[in-house]
Amino acid sequence: MVTGRRIRVRGQVQGVGFRPFVWRLAARFGVSGEVSNDAEGVLVLGFGRDLDGFERALRTEAPPLARVDAVESSGCDVARRDGFAIVASGGPGAETQVTPDAATCAECLDEVRGVGRRAGYAFANCTHCGPRFTIVTGLPYDRAQTTMAPFGLCDACRAEYENPADRRFHAQPVACPECGPRAWYEGSGAGAGNAVTRAADALLRGEIVAVKGLGGFHLACDATNAQAVALLRTRKRRPAKPFALMAPLAVVARHCGVSRQEEAVLSGPAAPIVLLVKAGAALPDAVAPGQGTLGWMLPATPLHHLLCDAAERPLVMTSGNVSGAPQVIGNDEARATLGAFADGFLMHDRAIARRLDDSVERVDPPMVLRRGRGRVPGTLALPDGFSDRQVVAYGGQMKAAICLIKNGRALLGHHLGELDEPLTWEAFLQADRDYAALFDHRPAAVACDLHEGYRATQHAGGLGLPVMAVQHHHAHLAACLGDNLWPLDGGPVAGIVLDGAGLGTDGTIWGGELLLGDYRGVERRAWLAPAPLAGGDAAAREPWRNAAVRLAAAGLDPADRFHGKPVAMLLDAARRGINAPLSSSAGRLFDAAAACLGLCPDVQSYEGEAAMRLEAMAVRCEGAAAFGDGCRIGVDAVFRELMSDAIPAPHRAWRFHAGLAQAFASRARALVAAGEARAVALTGGCFQNALLLRLTLGALDGVPVLIHRQTPANDGGLALGQALVALAQMESA
Repeated sequence: MVTGRRIRVRGQVQGVGFRPFVWRLAARFGVSGEVSNDAEGVLVLGFGRDLDGFERALRTEAPPLARVDAVESSGCDVARRDGFAIVASGGPGAETQVTPDAATCAECLDEVRGVGRRAGYAFANCTHCGPRFTIVTGLPYDRAQTTMAPFGLCDACRAEYENPADRRFHAQPVACPECGPRAWYEGSGAGAGNAVTRAADALLRGEIVAVKGLGGFHLACDATNAQAVALLRTRKRRPAKPFALMAPLAVVARHCGVSRQEEAVLSGPAAPIVLLVKAGAALPDAVAPGQGTLGWMLPATPLHHLLCDAAERPLVMTSGNVSGAPQVIGNDEARATLGAFADGFLMHDRAIARRLDDSVERVDPPMVLRRGRGRVPGTLALPDGFSDRQVVAYGGQMKAAICLIKNGRALLGHHLGELDEPLTWEAFLQADRDYAALFDHRPAAVACDLHEGYRATQHAGGLGLPVMAVQHHHAHLAACLGDNLWPLDGGPVAGIVLDGAGLGTDGTIWGGELLLGDYRGVERRAWLAPAPLAGGDAAAREPWRNAAVRLAAAGLDPADRFHGKPVAMLLDAARRGINAPLSSSAGRLFDAAAACLGLCPDVQSYEGEAAMRLEAMAVRCEGAAAFGDGCRIGVDAVFRELMSDAIPAPHRAWRFHAGLAQAFASRARALVAAGEARAVALTGGCFQNALLLRLTLGALDGVPVLIHRQTPANDGGLALGQALVALAQMESA
């Protein structure tokens, strides 16, 4: 034995080439010993001439996909040996993190486009790229515990896999045409060439092709072909919701402005969908009707690169599902479910362990709008002051996502969808089991929404654990605080919370609030003047209902604007409180404003359509609408102006945004000036609206402001806030 060190490395350090990285460092610093993976991360037992330099490099250098959360070192006796060895993984466990799926790296893409044995191969990968979370079935992360287990390594791949100097050393999905997964095309009509060529030919003929990706199937068509886009909309019964697009960066730049920051996000390992402002060559309006932005992603796998290379034009690449249902992941499931949509299928035989939608992000201002492929299961550090107790939180009814707290970090899970949909509910239950098993999670408490009618809340109540019900908007505020690492004892903040709906502590439906508080508790300081949601849930689908109520309250006759609608009957029912709960919802206020300007007044074909069209219409102009004083933020003057045809409609749309921003910002600023709040936090789904966010930030110039960056401002971030509130209240109990 010899005196040495026991070094524990925690974080995202498995499946990312960390052990060969340690092996190379050991040679560089003259260290002998061994490195292994185990349930807690990476363990190094070493001795040698420059252990200090070696340990410092562990902390400051890392492979591209690694993230080091902690390096813990202690002296110990180490078995004397010559050289440095990479030894087998330890026993199963889940104290480390599974790596998110990563887009194809430059080296692998060169091989795919080259002349070697992986030329044209759709499943090339290495420790710097490729599938991870979507194929792992257990921990520790070894090939036998992934969906690559059925594919035995050929001699050439095994040599790469076992060579520490090779970038494919212990890359669990390593494969080549001789031993790995294969792709094929199923479709009608004659076609020469390989699977990708046949799929590309079908797309260029105007057909719809279902493409199996990392986290599920996409439905693809030629984005330059208006007839093909219209056909996909008709078949999928998706009349207006924007389609995502895929193309190489050079093609994206022909159709949108791309800043350096946007290029960096597009080209990063996560390869998310990024919202970009339209510019340059126009695509058919049916790609994103009425929108000023397009959602683009770069090819994330060799299969997608090959398909884009063969098609040589931008492709629509939208989730392969029945609208409202989860994304399809299995081959037989795809044939049965997507057969009514697709003319052909680009299939492969590597199973998908779990479905993941594409992440959606915006760069200016920065925000993750949907967490999915490439971002999950990446974890977030907890702010200072929180304990490492294990808690699970289940979010809300819409944009459902699960959050697990363990070892001082938060795992905010992937986007699941609306829990009213039976298949989404099944996916929620599966994700709950999956995350708990994969991360060996044993919660001491469960957090959920205050609304007892939410399925997630009911699920929480049936687990036999202490349940902590968190008010919807308090959870939004806490999520924003957590995203910004606001300490547990960082002091109160003024939270501007603008969203669709959440049950308030007074039994009414909130949605446009100014809160004052922190993780432990909040008080409501101001709110939008409430209005009845005439028709209940129908008010969220039919914007004219909200407009009629707001116009009547402003002393105007809504029948003048909404001819043929049962306005009188609606207002009478609202006055009598028949299926018309009171709400301060900012989301419904946006719907009402949009309807007044003629934007989809009859019905929204997808959530947020009216608000998104209103934002797209708005242009910058001087002045802002005046909102009321006091706790109730009145909007009557706003609606009188919205009906003034003397002002161009785009100007009215902008003034609505500016007035709403100013009304809340002025009150929040006053709380900071009075010393009651130390900062302002902007949260809730309405702050996905880039114009509203920019105007609110402008109105708060000079005041510390917190916004969402790594977590969604919408209900997709709700579970994180619930978990943090639960932890804070457990600490105070």
